[in-house]
Parts: sequence; structure tokens; C-alpha cells
Amino acid sequence: MIVKFRAMRVEDKELFKSFIRPLPRKDNYYLLVDVQNDQAMDRWIEKIQSGETIGLVATEGGDMIGYCNLKTNDLPWTRHVGEIRIGVLAAYRGRGIGKALAEQIFSIARERGLQKLWARMAISQDAAQHLFKSLGFRTEALLSGFVKNENGLTDTLVIMSHDSGEHWSF
Repeated sequence: MIVKFRAMRVEDKELFKSFIRPLPRKDNYYLLVDVQNDQAMDRWIEKIQSGETIGLVATEGGDMIGYCNLKTNDLPWTRHVGEIRIGVLAAYRGRGIGKALAEQIFSIARERGLQKLWARMAISQDAAQHLFKSLGFRTEALLSGFVKNENGLTDTLVIMSHDSGEHWSF
């Protein structure tokens, strides 16, 4: 099968829910949306529709296998910054899908004049940290106890960033 990449659309809500809800909880620790909550998902889709969040999806045979989001805002002091999130199904990791999604989001970030991208993840998400490091991100902060898992145990939140002045590398 061939992997296809395209912009996320409002009508992708059910496709996205079918992709993200079955993921292990640890894959969603860094999200700002409770993906199990339909109302929270509706608010998230509204951000896609408004352009506040730009989404890309990777599909294979009509099934979503990955996504990448770029969240921006219009506040004067942070409008040059965007937050990036990437998710790829475990069976498709290590095939360059996350990197391909990131490359497209970097292009969009350049077009929008963003100067800095950042990402957040739990410290236990080694693969995510490795991917972002390979994209030129560096660790900016470690916040102890900021992530709580399904067993009530806390984990450290990792904040990584990438400056456009350092060249948007892949």
C-alpha cells in the first residue's frame, strides 16, 4: 500500500478519533485535549476549522496511520512560535512517516513566518525524543511531576524546541 499525506479537514473528526483513541495512553500524555471526550474533540476540530491549528494526516488504504499538528496563536508575544505534535501508529514507526509529516509542517511554519517550534512529551517517550532530536530540536526544559499516568504515577515533561535561525533541518 501507498502512504498518502494531506491536510486534515473538519470532516476527518471520526477518522481522527478512530486513530487516536485506541493508542496507548502514554502516547497521548502530551496532548492538550482529552481525546476520549467528544466535546473536547469538537473544540479541537473547531481549532482546525479556524486555522489556529493546522493538521496533516498520513493515510494508507483509507485508514489514518499518522498525524502532525501545528498550533499557533495571534498573541503579539508568541505569534512567532508554533507547537508541533506528531503521532504515528506503532506498526508504522521507524518508516519515516513522522519525519515526512514534520517536513511538511516545517514548510508551513516557514510560510507563516514562524521562528521557533516547540514540542512536549513525557520523558518516558524515548522514540518521540529521538525523532525530535533528529529534526534538530534540543531539550529546553525538564518539568518533574508534570505528567501523570493511568496508575497515578508522575513522570517528567520534556520541552524541546527548534529555532528557524538554526535552519529547519531534517
